[in-house]
Amino acid sequence: MARSLPPLLSLRVFESCARLRSFKRAAEELHVTPAAVSHQIKALEEHLGVALFRRLTRQIELTPSAELMLPKIREGLDCFVAAVDAVRPDSDSGTLTICLPPSLASRWLIHRLQDFSERHPEIQLRVGTNLSTIDSHDGSAGEDLSALREGRVDLEVRFGSGEYEGMDSSLMFEVSYLAVCAPGLLKGKRPLRHPRDLSYHTLIHDDTVRDRSERPNWADWLAAACETGVDASRGPHFSNSSLALEAAMDGMGVALALRPLLTHDIAAGRLVVPFDVAVPSGYAYHVVTTTTASERTIVRRFKEWLLEESRRLLKRADELGQSGTA
Repeated sequence: MARSLPPLLSLRVFESCARLRSFKRAAEELHVTPAAVSHQIKALEEHLGVALFRRLTRQIELTPSAELMLPKIREGLDCFVAAVDAVRPDSDSGTLTICLPPSLASRWLIHRLQDFSERHPEIQLRVGTNLSTIDSHDGSAGEDLSALREGRVDLEVRFGSGEYEGMDSSLMFEVSYLAVCAPGLLKGKRPLRHPRDLSYHTLIHDDTVRDRSERPNWADWLAAACETGVDASRGPHFSNSSLALEAAMDGMGVALALRPLLTHDIAAGRLVVPFDVAVPSGYAYHVVTTTTASERTIVRRFKEWLLEESRRLLKRADELGQSGTA
Protein backbone atom coordinates (compact mmCIF):
# COMPACT_ATOMS: atom_id res chain seq x y z
CA MET A 1 0.00 0.00 0.00
CA ALA A 2 1.36 3.42 -0.97
CA ARG A 3 2.04 5.66 1.99
CA SER A 4 0.46 9.13 2.02
CA LEU A 5 3.25 11.62 2.63
CA PRO A 6 2.93 15.40 2.80
CA PRO A 7 4.82 17.47 0.21
CA LEU A 8 8.58 17.59 0.79
CA LEU A 9 8.51 21.40 0.75
CA SER A 10 6.18 21.50 3.77
CA LEU A 11 8.51 19.19 5.69
CA ARG A 12 11.50 21.37 4.86
CA VAL A 13 9.58 24.45 6.03
CA PHE A 14 8.59 22.64 9.22
CA GLU A 15 12.22 21.70 9.99
CA SER A 16 13.37 25.29 9.51
CA CYS A 17 10.60 26.72 11.71
CA ALA A 18 11.18 24.13 14.42
CA ARG A 19 14.95 24.69 14.47
CA LEU A 20 14.80 28.49 14.41
CA ARG A 21 11.65 28.79 16.56
CA SER A 22 10.45 31.54 14.26
CA PHE A 23 8.33 31.73 11.10
CA LYS A 24 10.03 35.00 10.17
CA ARG A 25 13.58 33.64 10.42
CA ALA A 26 12.54 30.48 8.58
CA ALA A 27 11.16 32.65 5.77
CA GLU A 28 14.46 34.54 5.58
CA GLU A 29 16.44 31.29 5.50
CA LEU A 30 14.25 29.76 2.79
CA HIS A 31 13.99 33.01 0.78
CA VAL A 32 10.19 33.08 0.85
CA THR A 33 7.61 35.30 2.52
CA PRO A 34 6.34 34.70 6.08
CA ALA A 35 2.88 34.22 4.58
CA ALA A 36 4.21 31.37 2.43
CA VAL A 37 5.73 29.74 5.51
CA SER A 38 2.44 30.03 7.41
CA HIS A 39 0.58 28.51 4.45
CA GLN A 40 2.92 25.51 4.30
CA ILE A 41 2.67 24.89 8.05
CA LYS A 42 -1.13 25.16 7.97
CA ALA A 43 -1.29 22.70 5.06
CA LEU A 44 1.01 20.28 6.91
CA GLU A 45 -1.05 20.50 10.10
CA GLU A 46 -4.24 19.80 8.11
CA HIS A 47 -2.60 16.84 6.39
CA LEU A 48 -1.47 15.37 9.71
CA GLY A 49 -4.55 16.34 11.68
CA VAL A 50 -2.46 17.74 14.58
CA ALA A 51 -1.17 21.14 15.66
CA LEU A 52 2.58 21.54 15.34
CA PHE A 53 3.20 24.98 16.83
CA ARG A 54 1.81 27.23 19.53
CA ARG A 55 1.82 30.82 18.29
CA LEU A 56 2.99 33.12 21.08
CA THR A 57 3.47 36.90 21.02
CA ARG A 58 7.12 36.96 19.95
CA GLN A 59 7.96 33.34 19.26
CA ILE A 60 6.56 29.91 18.57
CA GLU A 61 6.68 26.74 20.64
CA LEU A 62 6.71 23.16 19.40
CA THR A 63 3.82 20.95 20.40
CA PRO A 64 4.56 17.40 21.61
CA SER A 65 3.68 16.15 18.10
CA ALA A 66 6.26 18.48 16.56
CA GLU A 67 8.89 17.45 19.11
CA LEU A 68 8.23 13.83 18.16
CA MET A 69 8.53 14.52 14.42
CA LEU A 70 11.54 16.81 14.34
CA PRO A 71 14.47 14.37 14.82
CA LYS A 72 13.27 12.00 12.09
CA ILE A 73 12.37 14.82 9.68
CA ARG A 74 15.85 16.27 10.14
CA GLU A 75 17.40 12.85 9.64
CA GLY A 76 15.38 12.35 6.47
CA LEU A 77 16.41 15.69 4.97
CA ASP A 78 20.04 14.88 5.74
CA CYS A 79 19.60 11.57 3.94
CA PHE A 80 18.27 13.33 0.83
CA VAL A 81 21.34 15.59 0.73
CA ALA A 82 23.68 12.64 1.28
CA ALA A 83 21.97 10.66 -1.50
CA VAL A 84 22.41 13.49 -4.00
CA ASP A 85 26.05 14.09 -2.97
CA ALA A 86 26.78 10.37 -3.27
CA VAL A 87 26.08 10.32 -7.01
CA ARG A 88 28.01 13.47 -7.82
CA PRO A 89 31.37 12.55 -9.35
CA ASP A 90 34.34 13.44 -7.17
CA SER A 91 36.94 15.75 -8.66
CA ASP A 92 40.20 17.35 -7.62
CA SER A 93 39.03 20.66 -9.12
CA GLY A 94 35.93 22.83 -9.06
CA THR A 95 34.22 25.41 -6.86
CA LEU A 96 34.42 25.18 -3.08
CA THR A 97 32.00 27.26 -1.00
CA ILE A 98 33.03 28.03 2.56
CA CYS A 99 31.57 30.14 5.37
CA LEU A 100 33.16 31.39 8.58
CA PRO A 101 32.85 34.08 11.28
CA PRO A 102 33.56 37.61 10.02
CA SER A 103 36.42 38.25 12.45
CA LEU A 104 38.26 35.06 11.51
CA ALA A 105 37.89 35.90 7.82
CA SER A 106 39.15 39.49 8.09
CA ARG A 107 41.86 39.07 10.73
CA TRP A 108 43.28 35.69 9.77
CA LEU A 109 42.08 33.89 6.65
CA ILE A 110 42.33 36.80 4.22
CA HIS A 111 46.09 37.10 4.85
CA ARG A 112 46.66 33.45 3.94
CA LEU A 113 44.32 32.69 1.04
CA GLN A 114 46.89 33.54 -1.61
CA ASP A 115 48.98 30.62 -0.39
CA PHE A 116 46.09 28.20 -0.90
CA SER A 117 45.29 29.64 -4.34
CA GLU A 118 48.91 29.25 -5.44
CA ARG A 119 49.00 25.66 -4.20
CA HIS A 120 45.63 24.74 -5.70
CA PRO A 121 44.81 26.97 -8.69
CA GLU A 122 42.37 24.29 -9.86
CA ILE A 123 40.05 25.04 -6.90
CA GLN A 124 37.87 28.14 -7.11
CA LEU A 125 36.92 29.47 -3.67
CA ARG A 126 33.70 31.21 -2.74
CA VAL A 127 34.16 32.74 0.70
CA GLY A 128 31.25 33.99 2.79
CA THR A 129 30.89 35.21 6.36
CA ASN A 130 27.92 34.86 8.67
CA LEU A 131 27.35 35.32 12.39
CA SER A 132 25.33 32.10 12.32
CA THR A 133 28.72 30.31 12.35
CA ILE A 134 29.04 31.43 15.98
CA ASP A 135 27.21 29.12 18.38
CA SER A 136 24.56 30.52 20.67
CA HIS A 137 22.95 28.53 23.46
CA ASP A 138 19.93 30.84 23.65
CA GLY A 139 18.69 29.69 20.24
CA SER A 140 18.67 33.18 18.69
CA ALA A 141 21.45 32.26 16.26
CA GLY A 142 24.28 29.83 15.88
CA GLU A 143 24.27 26.06 15.64
CA ASP A 144 22.38 26.63 12.39
CA LEU A 145 23.78 23.91 10.16
CA SER A 146 21.16 24.12 7.43
CA ALA A 147 23.59 25.55 4.86
CA LEU A 148 25.81 22.50 5.33
CA ARG A 149 22.94 20.04 5.51
CA GLU A 150 21.38 21.38 2.31
CA GLY A 151 24.65 21.57 0.40
CA ARG A 152 24.65 25.37 -0.02
CA VAL A 153 28.01 25.45 1.78
CA ASP A 154 30.71 22.77 1.50
CA LEU A 155 32.64 23.65 4.64
CA GLU A 156 32.22 25.93 7.63
CA VAL A 157 34.64 27.16 10.25
CA ARG A 158 32.55 27.51 13.40
CA PHE A 159 33.29 29.27 16.66
CA GLY A 160 31.63 27.11 19.25
CA SER A 161 31.51 23.84 21.13
CA GLY A 162 32.63 21.58 18.28
CA GLU A 163 29.80 19.14 19.02
CA TYR A 164 27.50 19.05 16.00
CA GLU A 165 25.31 16.00 15.59
CA GLY A 166 25.82 14.16 12.33
CA MET A 167 28.75 16.37 11.28
CA ASP A 168 32.48 15.84 10.81
CA SER A 169 34.16 18.34 13.16
CA SER A 170 37.90 18.97 13.69
CA LEU A 171 39.48 21.39 16.15
CA MET A 172 41.48 24.20 14.54
CA PHE A 173 42.62 26.03 17.65
CA GLU A 174 41.47 27.15 21.05
CA VAL A 175 41.36 30.82 22.04
CA SER A 176 41.57 33.12 25.03
CA TYR A 177 40.84 36.82 25.53
CA LEU A 178 43.56 39.45 25.95
CA ALA A 179 43.43 43.19 26.55
CA VAL A 180 44.77 45.06 23.49
CA CYS A 181 45.28 48.70 22.57
CA ALA A 182 47.13 51.05 20.26
CA PRO A 183 50.84 51.51 21.11
CA GLY A 184 50.23 55.16 21.92
CA LEU A 185 48.28 54.28 25.06
CA LEU A 186 51.45 52.97 26.65
CA LYS A 187 52.67 56.57 26.84
CA GLY A 188 51.15 59.94 27.62
CA LYS A 189 49.64 61.38 30.80
CA ARG A 190 48.04 58.10 31.88
CA PRO A 191 50.27 55.32 30.51
CA LEU A 192 49.08 51.73 30.82
CA ARG A 193 51.51 50.11 33.22
CA HIS A 194 49.22 48.24 35.62
CA PRO A 195 45.63 46.95 35.28
CA ARG A 196 44.49 49.69 37.70
CA ASP A 197 45.46 52.23 35.03
CA LEU A 198 42.47 51.05 32.98
CA SER A 199 40.31 53.28 35.17
CA TYR A 200 41.67 56.22 33.14
CA HIS A 201 40.92 54.67 29.76
CA THR A 202 37.83 53.67 27.78
CA LEU A 203 36.88 49.99 27.93
CA ILE A 204 35.71 48.70 24.54
CA HIS A 205 33.19 45.84 24.68
CA ASP A 206 32.84 43.17 21.97
CA ASP A 207 29.37 41.57 21.94
CA THR A 208 29.87 39.38 18.86
CA VAL A 209 29.44 36.12 20.78
CA ARG A 210 25.81 36.08 21.89
CA ASP A 211 26.22 33.45 24.58
CA ARG A 212 27.57 35.41 27.53
CA SER A 213 28.51 32.24 29.37
CA GLU A 214 31.09 31.55 26.64
CA ARG A 215 32.25 35.15 26.16
CA PRO A 216 34.56 36.45 28.88
CA ASN A 217 33.91 40.15 29.48
CA TRP A 218 35.78 42.94 31.20
CA ALA A 219 34.54 41.83 34.62
CA ASP A 220 36.04 38.39 34.01
CA TRP A 221 39.32 39.84 32.77
CA LEU A 222 39.64 42.23 35.71
CA ALA A 223 38.92 39.38 38.13
CA ALA A 224 41.70 37.34 36.49
CA ALA A 225 44.00 40.35 36.89
CA CYS A 226 42.98 40.63 40.59
CA GLU A 227 41.91 44.22 39.97
CA THR A 228 38.83 45.52 41.83
CA GLY A 229 39.17 49.25 41.35
CA VAL A 230 38.00 49.51 37.72
CA ASP A 231 34.35 49.86 36.62
CA ALA A 232 33.91 47.01 34.12
CA SER A 233 30.52 48.21 32.85
CA ARG A 234 31.51 51.50 31.26
CA GLY A 235 32.47 52.04 27.64
CA PRO A 236 30.96 51.49 24.17
CA HIS A 237 29.66 48.12 22.93
CA PHE A 238 30.20 46.73 19.42
CA SER A 239 28.35 43.82 17.84
CA ASN A 240 31.26 43.11 15.51
CA SER A 241 34.72 42.23 16.82
CA SER A 242 36.48 43.82 13.84
CA LEU A 243 34.85 47.15 14.70
CA ALA A 244 35.94 46.80 18.31
CA LEU A 245 39.52 46.16 17.21
CA GLU A 246 39.48 49.05 14.75
CA ALA A 247 38.34 51.31 17.59
CA ALA A 248 41.25 50.06 19.71
CA MET A 249 43.74 50.57 16.88
CA ASP A 250 42.46 54.14 16.46
CA GLY A 251 43.27 54.81 20.10
CA MET A 252 39.70 54.96 21.40
CA GLY A 253 40.51 52.66 24.31
CA VAL A 254 41.32 49.10 25.30
CA ALA A 255 39.48 46.08 23.87
CA LEU A 256 39.32 42.39 24.65
CA ALA A 257 40.37 40.32 21.66
CA LEU A 258 40.92 36.71 20.75
CA ARG A 259 44.33 35.16 20.99
CA PRO A 260 45.80 33.98 18.62
CA LEU A 261 44.03 36.10 15.98
CA LEU A 262 46.17 39.11 16.87
CA THR A 263 49.50 38.02 15.41
CA HIS A 264 49.13 39.99 12.16
CA ASP A 265 48.20 43.28 13.86
CA ILE A 266 50.84 42.88 16.58
CA ALA A 267 53.57 42.12 14.04
CA ALA A 268 52.49 45.19 12.04
CA GLY A 269 52.69 47.40 15.15
CA ARG A 270 49.00 48.31 15.11
CA LEU A 271 48.24 46.63 18.45
CA VAL A 272 50.06 45.80 21.65
CA VAL A 273 49.07 43.67 24.64
CA PRO A 274 49.90 45.76 27.70
CA PHE A 275 49.26 43.06 30.32
CA ASP A 276 50.12 39.38 30.42
CA VAL A 277 46.62 38.32 31.52
CA ALA A 278 44.50 35.94 29.42
CA VAL A 279 41.02 34.58 30.08
CA PRO A 280 40.14 31.30 28.30
CA SER A 281 36.98 30.97 26.24
CA GLY A 282 34.65 28.00 26.36
CA TYR A 283 34.47 28.19 22.58
CA ALA A 284 37.09 27.26 19.97
CA TYR A 285 37.38 27.30 16.17
CA HIS A 286 36.36 24.08 14.42
CA VAL A 287 36.32 22.95 10.78
CA VAL A 288 32.89 21.44 10.13
CA THR A 289 31.50 19.53 7.13
CA THR A 290 28.92 16.85 6.51
CA THR A 291 30.37 13.34 6.61
CA THR A 292 29.65 13.00 2.90
CA ALA A 293 31.32 16.29 1.95
CA SER A 294 34.40 15.41 4.01
CA GLU A 295 35.16 12.61 1.54
CA ARG A 296 35.33 14.97 -1.47
CA THR A 297 38.84 15.73 -2.69
CA ILE A 298 38.57 19.53 -2.82
CA VAL A 299 36.96 19.67 0.64
CA ARG A 300 39.65 17.43 2.08
CA ARG A 301 42.44 19.51 0.55
CA PHE A 302 41.09 22.77 1.92
CA LYS A 303 40.50 21.26 5.35
CA GLU A 304 44.07 19.89 5.46
CA TRP A 305 45.39 23.31 4.46
CA LEU A 306 43.33 25.03 7.17
CA LEU A 307 44.62 22.70 9.86
CA GLU A 308 48.20 23.14 8.64
CA GLU A 309 47.82 26.93 8.73
CA SER A 310 46.32 26.80 12.21
CA ARG A 311 49.39 24.91 13.45
CA ARG A 312 51.61 27.59 11.91
CA LEU A 313 49.53 30.27 13.58
CA LEU A 314 49.97 28.72 17.01
CA LYS A 315 53.71 28.41 16.45
CA ARG A 316 53.90 32.05 15.33
CA ALA A 317 51.88 33.12 18.37
CA ASP A 318 54.33 31.33 20.64
CA GLU A 319 57.27 33.01 18.89
CA LEU A 320 55.72 36.42 19.44
CA GLY A 321 54.87 35.47 22.97
CA GLN A 322 51.58 36.45 21.33
CA SER A 323 51.57 39.04 23.76
CA GLY A 324 53.52 41.67 22.11
CA THR A 325 53.39 42.74 25.71
CA ALA A 326 55.03 45.97 26.70
